[in-house]
Amino acid sequence: MDNRAEWASLAGTGTAEKLASLGIVGEQKLDIRTLDEISRTHGVAVYFFFEEGLARDRSFASVREEYARVPEYERPYIEVGSFLRFTRENDPSFDQTLREFPLMVTIVAIGELPPGRGSIPVPYVTGLMPFLDELNVDAEPGHN
Repeated sequence: MDNRAEWASLAGTGTAEKLASLGIVGEQKLDIRTLDEISRTHGVAVYFFFEEGLARDRSFASVREEYARVPEYERPYIEVGSFLRFTRENDPSFDQTLREFPLMVTIVAIGELPPGRGSIPVPYVTGLMPFLDELNVDAEPGHN
C-alpha cells in the first residue's frame, strides 16, 4: 500500500481525527523517530521549528511563503527527513544518541498543505524542537 492508502485507512473523517489516531495532538511531545516514521508511512509532512515565536504566532502558510526562496538549511524550520539526514551525515553516532536520549518534539499545529497540480491536499504537522536547556542529556546515560 502506498502512503495515500495508509492515510485513507486511518480512523477519523478529517485531518485532526486521523492524526489523533496516530497519537498526534496539539502540545503533545513525541519522539522525533515516531514523527519520521509517520511521515514516511502515512504521507504526513512533518516540519520542525527552531523559534518558538515563529512556530506559535504565525501560520505555517505565511512562514513557508516568506522563506520560499531561502535555502533549506537556512530557514527557521526544516522537514523531519532533511533534519535527520543532515544530522546523521554529520554525526554517525546520532542514532545511538537518540536511543539513549530520545529527542522529544512538541506538536504546535496540524493542517493541510494546498494540493499541487492535480493532487490532493497533504496533511502536515509542525513541531517545536526543544531548546538546549530542555534537553535531558548528561555525560553518562541513566543519570537524570
